[in-house]
Amino acid sequence: MPEDLNWAIGGEAGDGIDSTGKIFAQALSRAGRHVFTSKDFASRIRGGYTAYKVRTSVDRVESVVDRLDILIALTERTIHENEDELHEDSVIIYDGERSTMQDVEVPHGATALEVPLKRLAEDAGGAIMLNVVALGAACEVTSFPIENLDESLQKRFGDKGEAIVENNKQAARMGQEYVQEEYDQSFDYSMETTDADYVLLNGDEAIGMGAIAAGCRFYSGYPITPATDVMEYMTGRVDQYGGKVVQAEDELSAINMALGAARAGARAMTATSGPGIDLMTETFGLVATSETPLVICDVMRSGPSTGMPTKQEQGDLNMTLYGGHGEIPRFVVAPTTVSECFWKTVEAFNLAEKYQTPVFLVSDLAMAVTEQTFSPETFDMDEVEIDRGKVVDEDEIDAWLDEQGRFQAHFPAADGVSPRAFPGTADGAHMTTGLEHDELGRRTEDTDVRIEQVDKRQRKVETAREQENFDYREFGDPDADTLVLSWGSNEGAMREGLELLDEEGYDVRFVSVPYIFPRPDLTDEVAAAEKVIVVECNATGQFADIVEHDVLERVERINKYNGVRFKADELATEVKQTIDSDSGTQEVEAE
Repeated sequence: MPEDLNWAIGGEAGDGIDSTGKIFAQALSRAGRHVFTSKDFASRIRGGYTAYKVRTSVDRVESVVDRLDILIALTERTIHENEDELHEDSVIIYDGERSTMQDVEVPHGATALEVPLKRLAEDAGGAIMLNVVALGAACEVTSFPIENLDESLQKRFGDKGEAIVENNKQAARMGQEYVQEEYDQSFDYSMETTDADYVLLNGDEAIGMGAIAAGCRFYSGYPITPATDVMEYMTGRVDQYGGKVVQAEDELSAINMALGAARAGARAMTATSGPGIDLMTETFGLVATSETPLVICDVMRSGPSTGMPTKQEQGDLNMTLYGGHGEIPRFVVAPTTVSECFWKTVEAFNLAEKYQTPVFLVSDLAMAVTEQTFSPETFDMDEVEIDRGKVVDEDEIDAWLDEQGRFQAHFPAADGVSPRAFPGTADGAHMTTGLEHDELGRRTEDTDVRIEQVDKRQRKVETAREQENFDYREFGDPDADTLVLSWGSNEGAMREGLELLDEEGYDVRFVSVPYIFPRPDLTDEVAAAEKVIVVECNATGQFADIVEHDVLERVERINKYNGVRFKADELATEVKQTIDSDSGTQEVEAE
């Protein structure tokens, strides 16, 4: 694993934890260091524990770990919440002058730095800057050049005026100088800087960026954690390309607006989380029956019902696969990394239009809120390809008219994909309905036509299986006796976990699956392994059930459903214990 440093700030919601964490993450990124962040926050505006953690290294990092080196504790609870991750070299920065922090018990072995954060912030211009004072103190502890913080402060506060920016820079330096003057000791941390250039973004932002790059020109949504950042990213940006973002009154309105825009010829998308998917299911069947290309993004969170809105879970898999009455052709694509959120979004739009069917783009909270660094080349816009499918214009439409000159928008093509004419195309006028219909879109209950249209819609999936590359991503030892399967955001933790397992002499083959339907055939991979383990963040093992259904073999399961993402070292331990177990099928609940 890379040589890293793990930093965190914790306090209550409303204490500016998120913005402070982002400022530090951006400073590290601009200093040429890789960054991987995680958040722990309550579903409330003020109060309740919240934390922002940053793992950083000059080498690539792809997961969080069970170790915390530097902790800025704005509340006593912050120390208690992170006690298990602190070690004898950890440094805790807190304001000992605050009445709530005067009796703080620092875990044995850790170093306590009492820094009068509020008083120094007031001296710099205002108590509101106390978090920035703490950042300056952290820079001193880690030997991180404080100049790297300046650009992030400029970006964060630049629109508030130069005086505010200068006050924050001064606050940071006062924190740094206080540690220099009051603590005559050397710390064990030194963060190297490089000339590397990185982009820092989270999964929701990558989806929004991918949508714009893919040509999405209409987005409708209703704010819901953790999908709202998709809409926030696109707002203002898509307008520059002639697009529009609309905040609807609810999720049902959002998907219906997106459906209307797609029918009008625009590439359209909506994004929500589990409760919103429940509401959108009513329209989902209409999207498929009317053969309208639409991307529906589900950023999963803990459920059911309201559940835990700000906690991790991969519990919507069955909903995206089987949701809706009747038999609905669909695609389900699940990015496995933040960068793949961009590329799989582009692919989702192409699949939607090539096969004129809805596409579920499935992410989760862990990926949505994680900021991670990438080289700019990772998102090379010249590599983006847009395929709008069987769109016909005035020169091509004659081939799709019946004997009476009527456009056959639902023609039973051999590959299942009918011609598509945008509104305004000469001779392309047609109707479409959610009722069963004939090739002209007219309602019908004719039994032969019913069979013809159902078979036609289902052929799209088989055509896609033949024409598309629904393959998996593979890591580790391809000849290992142990096969680990997973999907979604677990890839990074498992990839780093492979390094830990290798150090202890465990050879593991890891297959990460980004396509849930259609999906790759894993029969040969499972047959070649002596032990198969499926890793996922839900209680029942929804993906494991699918694997067992496909390959007709039992698999072992590592399920985590406490609302917290997998960590690399934790996952390596669970895999090792499962490998060493002599039992048959064993379910392991990761703590």
